Amino acid sequence: MKICIYGAGAIGAHIGVLMKLAGIDVSVIARGANLEAIKSNGLKLIINGEEKVARLPAAKEPADLGPQDFVIVALKSHQAWDAADHMKPLLGPETAVVTAQNGIPWWYFYGFEGQYANLQLESVDPRGRQWKAIGPERAIGCTVYPAAEIVGPGVVKHTYGDRYGLGEPTRKETDRVKKLAGAFEAAGLKPKIYPEIRNDIWLKLWGNLCFNPISALTHATLDVVATDPGTRMVARKMMEEAETIARRIGAHFRVDIERRINGAASVGAHRTSMLQDLDKKRPLELDALLSVIQEMGRLVDVQTPAVDIVLALTKQMGRVAGVYPVYPEVVEDEASNKIFE
Repeated sequence: MKICIYGAGAIGAHIGVLMKLAGIDVSVIARGANLEAIKSNGLKLIINGEEKVARLPAAKEPADLGPQDFVIVALKSHQAWDAADHMKPLLGPETAVVTAQNGIPWWYFYGFEGQYANLQLESVDPRGRQWKAIGPERAIGCTVYPAAEIVGPGVVKHTYGDRYGLGEPTRKETDRVKKLAGAFEAAGLKPKIYPEIRNDIWLKLWGNLCFNPISALTHATLDVVATDPGTRMVARKMMEEAETIARRIGAHFRVDIERRINGAASVGAHRTSMLQDLDKKRPLELDALLSVIQEMGRLVDVQTPAVDIVLALTKQMGRVAGVYPVYPEVVEDEASNKIFE
């Protein structure tokens, strides 16, 4: 079984290093200083105070690695959109593409029947780039619960967590998703196959859609955002709006809002990924977390005043900082696929 990790950043390193050390045939796509460090020193993961090093094939160009059984896309959603055409050499006839990202995925309505069947979301997949370049039939959903941070080229520090959710958009427990779960288990990770992965996607998004932008706006850590009365109230309002939308589309939540917020508070003084990106002048992952809530709200006729306000503020902050918008104009030249670290 051949697995390529597309994007050897924080989560890509967490998965890739542990899978490689478990004896799985793993390679990575990276570029720049990150790629050079991996080629020279291996991909390093600092976990539980121990440095684990995996020496594995690493390349900038997917053609150097060839078709895979699984491609785990460990990029931010806007980066994945940018890289969709670039990853084509990794895709054989049976290759599955695992979307290990936060937010609503581009394939969300694949496998639906009725009025939402195969509906494409412009906010997360402008002009259907991923839908056309990859194909929704390849997709396997993946919810990411670990936290990690890049501390240097080719070096990632794991903060907490080892749990990943997996599931087919078609709601079937296929052989390929079971093989994928087996690879995660062999690496010492804790995968869970969900009959409806969308429910877990919403549960994860429930926190990301509020905690990430609020922390970026205030520079507060997760525990503060979730316990300060003011920011906790804003988070709750945003979550209520998202829950109404999700339930109208058919999603279910296995916990309530209070438990979800309290769970975030228990993580402690964690700097959210959006706050880390803002500090490092990296593009903000706003569209898959918030713009898509607006789009889906209009689809099901649900007003989103709290989401609208926070999104407007965060977009403006991003524009001033030069880290929004994140989707470039669509051009035909594949050299425009710039961001996949």
